[in-house]
Amino acid sequence: MDRLSATDAGFYYAETENAPLHVGSVAVFEGPAPSYGDLVRLLLSKLPLVPRYRQRVREVPFNLGRPLWVDDPHFQILYHVRHTAVPKPGGEEQLRNLAGRVLGQRLDMAKPLWEVWLVEGLEDDRWAIISKVHHCMVDGIAGTDLMQVMFDLDPNAEHKAPRDWSPQRSPSGVEMVAGALTETVTAPLRQLVHGPEAVSNGARGLFNSAKVAVSSVPQLARQALTPMARTLTGPIGPHRRWAWADAEFEDLRTARSALGGTVNDVVLTAITRGFRDLLKGRGALGGDTVVRTMVPISVRKEGERGSLDNRVTAVFVDLPVGEADPRARLAAIKQQMDEYKRTMQAVDARSIIGMGDYVAPTLLALGVRAAMQTGQVWCQAVTTNVPGPRVPLYVLGKRMVSAHPYVPIAGGTRISIGIFSYLNSMTFGINADFDAFPDVDVLSEGICRGIAELVGLAAERQPAAATP
Repeated sequence: MDRLSATDAGFYYAETENAPLHVGSVAVFEGPAPSYGDLVRLLLSKLPLVPRYRQRVREVPFNLGRPLWVDDPHFQILYHVRHTAVPKPGGEEQLRNLAGRVLGQRLDMAKPLWEVWLVEGLEDDRWAIISKVHHCMVDGIAGTDLMQVMFDLDPNAEHKAPRDWSPQRSPSGVEMVAGALTETVTAPLRQLVHGPEAVSNGARGLFNSAKVAVSSVPQLARQALTPMARTLTGPIGPHRRWAWADAEFEDLRTARSALGGTVNDVVLTAITRGFRDLLKGRGALGGDTVVRTMVPISVRKEGERGSLDNRVTAVFVDLPVGEADPRARLAAIKQQMDEYKRTMQAVDARSIIGMGDYVAPTLLALGVRAAMQTGQVWCQAVTTNVPGPRVPLYVLGKRMVSAHPYVPIAGGTRISIGIFSYLNSMTFGINADFDAFPDVDVLSEGICRGIAELVGLAAERQPAAATP
């Protein structure tokens, strides 16, 4: 039986009416658009590479075990691949509005947890694909790998004809309960018998994490006393606003080279400017205010790329929105990220994540749901950076020109920012609660201003060209 990992099960249980937990993207392509039938046939030919796309989640009775992935005997690809259009000539605003509505809708949890929408009618004879995949299926890094299922590196790539498929028999309720009880007893024993080194690593990881936790107490105490932007958290409604921003990767590298830090530090500093402008417009900006953002970090090893489960942990970064000097903002973010890097080196995060496999499934379900209902009090935003391909991608011979990511919101955290790099560009997809963020465009425009000001500071540090 193919059982959800503890992390994946957590994402599955956290799904609520007002907090759909799928990730997604909007990719724009050069035209003309393919036919709906051609896209369906392409996906049918690729599905054998990702069997999960024909499987649905089935819960074990009484939550005696984590849910299972089982083949959907009623799988129908025409349900999962949709066709729509915007009025010609559709610009960015029309596409964003459509994408916001599509991405804001829940997936049907009784079916395989994905959708693909073909969008026609864009200006300049372009078209788009809106994709949705539930977070319990895939994290951001693996999601980038999944692009290989649908995308080609060669515009003239040939595709195999779709093959017939027959679903495997789904286990009965009795079989699921028996399997769950058996695994609860035997999994720790198998770990002890066949994986003494893994047990040792896990114990060492727990010991190291305890040391790190003790050393982190002063930092956590500082964060607990730091005034945060409370207007960014609260109840989440069923509707979403979605905005995006674009940047040139070369600009970010220029700022990094001249001002120090990493590209990710520069990106977080630009986002800080966006939140600063947002809070200033609301009259909620104080000199020592911060926006605390959760930054997911992949702990996936190189050999695990392409696996479809979640291998993530997270750190919390205080964005110094109250600081007027962009140099000081960058320095503060760099210091925090450097500290987290040292911490992550001291802790075997994979071992800690793996300990969730031994949590009683009923407690796991209740705990995750309770956390989502209680609301997030420790951070105000989610910011996740997913590196994409630096080479052109194609679908049915058409070149992808841009892609913007979609990251879900939940648990009282009412805004998220997904970051995606492709070729020489970096894009920002901003997902926000509809009622809480009528000013979401101030944030997206502020991110662009933040990048521009860092590039300007970098130019000031460059030596002047010699005069002849």
